Amino acid sequence: MKIKTLVILILIFLAGVFFIMRPARPPKVIEVSGEDRKKVFKPAPEFALFDIYGEEKRLSDYKGKVIILDFWATWCPPCRTEIPHFIELYEEHRDDGLEVIGVALDANAKRIVPDFVEKNNINYTTLIGNRDIVDLYGGIMSIPTTFVIDRHGGIRERYIGYQDKEVFERAIKELL
Repeated sequence: MKIKTLVILILIFLAGVFFIMRPARPPKVIEVSGEDRKKVFKPAPEFALFDIYGEEKRLSDYKGKVIILDFWATWCPPCRTEIPHFIELYEEHRDDGLEVIGVALDANAKRIVPDFVEKNNINYTTLIGNRDIVDLYGGIMSIPTTFVIDRHGGIRERYIGYQDKEVFERAIKELL
């Protein structure tokens, strides 16, 4: 292989790593004028997807709840590592108003995800994702990508890549 070609490939690889590892942008905050000067966060886009049982679920079905919305896949090691965190968080906080929603982005998800959910004792809602929801949420470029949505439907946090349970616990604590 020529040196020039090798250098170009290395530069392309480094650019890709830089793009994936860049820090997440903070959520967009809009100041409200007048007496009510509280912060309003960008609303989470509405969607309708089928769960692993074939039932249609909408984001609006969970109105008034704090939501952890996780984009993941069965073949993704960091995604698989986060799943026990979400199982525990849902178990600990569902009575306080927490919903955890996993959006599986696997090819053939309808076929493989139900068995994966059962084998891993996933106790929260698991939906079958598609290109439309990926586009709605800004074009998910890396998984896991996880959003924390407040009770008013505002996106409060976006995490790209693996996060410890404590990160999500801190994010939801002030919202519950």
